[in-house]
Formats: sequence, C-alpha cells, structure tokens
Amino acid sequence: MKETRRVILVTDGDIYAAKTIDYVAKKVGGRFISSSMGNPTLLTGREIVERILQTPYDPVFVMFDDCGMIGEGSGEIAMKYVAQHPQIVVLGAIAVASKTKQNEWTRVDFCIDRYGEITEYGVDKSGVKEMEIGRINGDTVYSLDRLPIPLVIGIGDIGKMARKDHVLKGAPITMKAVSIILERSGFYDSGKAAATADFDQADL
Repeated sequence: MKETRRVILVTDGDIYAAKTIDYVAKKVGGRFISSSMGNPTLLTGREIVERILQTPYDPVFVMFDDCGMIGEGSGEIAMKYVAQHPQIVVLGAIAVASKTKQNEWTRVDFCIDRYGEITEYGVDKSGVKEMEIGRINGDTVYSLDRLPIPLVIGIGDIGKMARKDHVLKGAPITMKAVSIILERSGFYDSGKAAATADFDQADL
C-alpha cells in the first residue's frame, strides 16, 4: 500500500505568509514545502506532490498563489492536482482574503478575525469582519468549493493583519486556524501525530 501524507492547503504565496507558515509548521511538528511559495505558484501539481511525498512526516503545509489571475491560475491548477491525488489526504484549507480586483470568492465553514475571534461572517485582507456570512473574497480561492476539503477556514492576510499575526507575536491567527484544522481532523488522536508533535496544545 502506498504511503499517504496529510496536508493543509494555504491560498497565499508571498514571503510574509511563507515565513509565518514555516514558523507554524515547526511549532506543530510538521513540514512546510518552502518551494511551493511564489507569487504566482511556479511548481506544477505533480512537482508539489513529489516534494510532499518526500517529507518524513505530517502535517505538510503547501502554499498556492494565482497572483490575481482570474479563474483558475497556476496556483489553483496545482492545488486541484494536489487535493485530488490518491496519496494526499487534505486535512483542511486556510483561505486567505485579498483585495482581488476579480472578486473571486469561496464558501468557508467560518472565519477567524484579526482579534482571534471565530465568526460566521467573512473577513477582509486586514482580518476585519465583513457583512456577508459564510464566504470570503480572495485571490486563489476560486476552486476551493469544488475540492474534497473537510474544513475551510477564512482569515486575513497571513503574517500581517496590522501586525496582529506577526511571527514575533506567535502568529496567533494562523496558529489558531491550524490548531482547529488539526483538532477537527482527528490528527492529534493518531499515534503518528503524537510521535512527531513537539509542542503543547495548551499553548495554542
């Protein structure tokens, strides 16, 4: 039986988000595919899967970015390939808000605002609540509704949000989103997760 990897998808690819995801991945004992960063995504889905399967353990964090391209850009094409690959188990996705001119949006299960509060309303790039319920506008979110993702959490711009998600502050917004995905997916209940995690869940 072929080995699988459990993955968290992140719809952002800039340097600030990459530094934050790298930090969070290390905190939860996971791995970050740093070569997946880019604006837009440069690797193909096949290339990303190859890198994912080379990682020693889960969870694996992967970034995707369309750089504002309307519809399915390179990031979303790669994300669809990864999410539907038979050796990839998607635990959840972090849908990142942006000031996209194309007004792409996706449904989300809920959002986390810049103050760390869970809300049924969408949030904007700064992590401020918007008026619409259950949806978020973003750059690389067009295909999320069509993919078999058990949990989609919307947040503002990773690592930013008026510095409230800065790594020097522990990236609390991104950390909370990741913690919820891992908890609800049952990741913490597996022996494999217990053996690789190097943090105290009570700290999140």
